[in-house]
Order: sequence, then structure tokens, then C-alpha cells
Amino acid sequence: MIDHHVRVHPSADRLPREEQLAWKLAAVATGTQDAAGLDPQAAAMAVNRVVDNASVAVASLLRRPVAVARGQALAHRATPGAAVFGAAPGVRVSPEWAAWANGTAVRELDFHDTFLAADYSHPGDNIPPLLAVAQHTGRTGAELLRGIVAAYEIHVALVRAICLHEHRIDHVAHLSAATACGLGALLGLDTATTYQAVQQAVHTTTATRQSRKGEISSWKAFAPAFAGKAAIEAVDRAMRGEGSPSPVYEGEDGFLARMLDGPDAAYTVGLPEPGEARRAILDTYTKEHSAEYQAQAVIDLARRLRERTGPTEKIRSIVLHTSHHTHQVIGSGSGDPQKYDPTASRETLDHSVPYIFAVALEDGVWHHERSYAPERAQRPGTVELWQRISTVEDPEWTRRYHDPDPERRAFGGRAVVTLVDGTVIEDELAVADAHPAGARPFDRPGYVAKFRTLAEGIVAAGDQDRFLAAAEGLAELPPEGLDALFPAVDTEAVAAFDAGLPKGLF
Repeated sequence: MIDHHVRVHPSADRLPREEQLAWKLAAVATGTQDAAGLDPQAAAMAVNRVVDNASVAVASLLRRPVAVARGQALAHRATPGAAVFGAAPGVRVSPEWAAWANGTAVRELDFHDTFLAADYSHPGDNIPPLLAVAQHTGRTGAELLRGIVAAYEIHVALVRAICLHEHRIDHVAHLSAATACGLGALLGLDTATTYQAVQQAVHTTTATRQSRKGEISSWKAFAPAFAGKAAIEAVDRAMRGEGSPSPVYEGEDGFLARMLDGPDAAYTVGLPEPGEARRAILDTYTKEHSAEYQAQAVIDLARRLRERTGPTEKIRSIVLHTSHHTHQVIGSGSGDPQKYDPTASRETLDHSVPYIFAVALEDGVWHHERSYAPERAQRPGTVELWQRISTVEDPEWTRRYHDPDPERRAFGGRAVVTLVDGTVIEDELAVADAHPAGARPFDRPGYVAKFRTLAEGIVAAGDQDRFLAAAEGLAELPPEGLDALFPAVDTEAVAAFDAGLPKGLF
């Protein structure tokens, strides 16, 4: 790896583009090896994430935000175009709108992959725009793999190095840069074109974290889809020869100076050397449970504690000792009263670790729909228990959260349960069971099982088999074979659901 030191420069410096972060990101992406030269483990993990994305996309087809995005996309038919999850076979829309619809479907349940470091990310959000452009431009499965691995490499590098959250900037600013780089690798663009696309994408997708604060709305699902759509449009403009705000990161009125640490901002971004294997995707991990990633270990911990705590009405209080990020983002440290509101939206509840711990402790299971149902959230006993759960930041858990060694990094916490009779029960869990360092790390059979579980009743068994065969053979798929990455569903049922929604402009 090469450490690149990035700081703010006044305009008078005329910082050469080859010394700018956007150029260095683009150079890594455009230097990504062809699929035959990809690291085999990285390529296999990219296949896993294609399966993972399809799993959560088909499970969300009849959810309102997904239907709204799909309806908007279907109003933008195009040839050759790209496919949309839930649309009739043969229907094609403009690639940026396919990315919008499919990205929303993938993100809606908060149930796909994650990478946590200096900032947060869901690197799987790169896949819908890459797949859409691959279909539209007639690329092969091998070229798609190349783009996915490149996008993950850039996304992970930015998330490791540059914290957006502390400045209340939404994490999709890193996503859009990664997607633009992935598209550069997919399409075989030169570094100069990709560089301009990265800058346009970052400039147009910098937004505040209010989308994940207070009463969280459906925009949480739309935000990464918007970033993917914007990245496609940025690449299109760059390919047509258009330039960008430059240097977008280092400029005196640029991203670092005005959005992050100010004129004295300085960061170190580690990127692979030329010819070095792109393996960053292997540092990312998926979810076994449909909830914010910092809640994954908490759900497993709550299930483990059930037998020791006994009836929940005998619990006086539960305090979760955890990291700064968990406490501030999904815990009581956020200061959001909505995190204790039984009538809160699903999007808010999946970012409330007190709620999640209460339901997991009571039920011993976690379900992507039933655990969030209004009748479940408003159950009187649950509400009473929920109000007795709080979080505190523990410096040791914060340190472990940021440990540079992936083998020691921890995203869980310690639960201190105090019963009415004064008995104190404690337990802790560093990482979720499905984490690579957990009790049951997800492997290919785990991804397949997740797909079959979420596709049950939506995708027929034979169509499940056909999808899995196509995904597992991604490196050998011809351009027309990418259609098989969209599992067949009951499109009439989907259309009937869509017909019940209000119409917009398109």
C-alpha cells in the first residue's frame, strides 16, 4: 500500500492533477487488473455480494419506497437500457434510472453489506449502478466483476481514512466517488476521464446526515441510489469531455476545507500500489439481521442473554456499554426521542439499538418484517422494557471499534442487566456471529441460504436455482447473460401493488 497525504491547498498553488486525491483514486480504478487477473478470493466475494444484493432486493419489492423508485424508473424506457428488479422480462430503462430503482430495492431493508472504520459505508450500494451500466453498454460478467472489485477498493480506502460523520456529512459522498471509479474500471476509461467523473460525483452528492437523524424517512433508502444515479450521470458528462470543480478534495473552497476539517484539514489515504491485488472487498462483511450494522452483535448478544435474564418484567434496567459511534448514532447518545417512540418509522426503529435489543431479548429471533411491525413495536411490555434500556460510550469499546487490525476490531458491546431484586447479569460480544471473526462467519452457503430464505414465496425454486447458477458463473457470463442476475418474480403482483400508489410527474 502507498500512503497518500491529502491536505487543503490555496488556488495559487495550482496543485497538479496527478497530485490530487481524485486523480489517485481514478488511477487505482483504471489500473485494476482484468477479471482473469483479479484476486480469486476477492472475485468470489464479489459474487457473494451480487447474491446478497439480489436477496434483499427481491424481499423489498412490495415496499412503498421501492415501488416509488421503480415507478419513476419505468417511466424512462431506453434501448438497450437496463433491467429493473420486479419489472416484466424484457423491460429496459435508462441505466441511471435502473440504478435508482435497483439501488433503492437493495438498500430499503438495511440488510446488505457494510464496512465500518473512520466512517460508515454499505459498499454493496456500488453494485446496482455498475450492473445497470454493464447491461446498457453490453459488458460481460468479467468486466462487471472488474468494476465491482475496483469500486470496493476505493470505497474502503476512503472510509478507512476520512470521517464524514463527525461533520454530519452523509456517507454517500464516499459512495459516489467509489461508483465513479468502478464505472471507470468497468468501461475501461482512461484515468483523466475517470478523474473528472469522480470530482463531479463528489461535488453533487455531498449532503447532511439529517437523512439518518431524528425521524428517519424513506430517503435513507433513496440516498445511496441517488449517489449511484449521480455517478452515472457524472461519468456520462466526463466521457463527453466536460470538466469538474477541481481540485474537489483539496481546493480552498473544496470538500476538505468547507465540509470537513477546515483549511488545516489533512488526511492520509492508503491505496494499493500499481499491480498490487485489490483485496479490500475481503475486509467488508454482510448482515445476518435486517438492522444497522452496529446492532448485529447486539441482536446476537440479546438472544444469548435470554435464558439468564428470565422474564423481562423482572428487569429494572439494561445499559449497553459500547463505542462512540454506536452510542451516538443508534443509541441514547443521539439525543433523538424518536429512538424511543413506539410509533416511529421502520427506518427509525432499525437505527434504535434500545428497541432492537428489547425485541431480540423478548423474541429470541429477528425478522426483517415482523420485528418492525407496528403491532410489534407498540406492544405494551416491549415499550416498558425499551424505555429501561440505554447506552453509554465506553472508551475501550471505541478504541476496539477503530483498531487497525481487522482481527481485533469490535462492533459490539457489553450489556449490564440489573434485575428488580438487585441481581446484575453481564455479558459481551465483540462482533456479530456472521462477521468474518464471529462464531458463524458467512460463507458462500450462508449467502445462498440468505437468498433462499428471503426469496421464499417470491421467487420459484427453479428460478432461484437459475439465478444462483448465473451469479456463481459471473466471470463467464456474456453480455446477454447479465439478465439472469435478476431473479424471476410474479411481475403481475408487483404491477398490481404499483398501481395502487399515487402518480408523480413522470
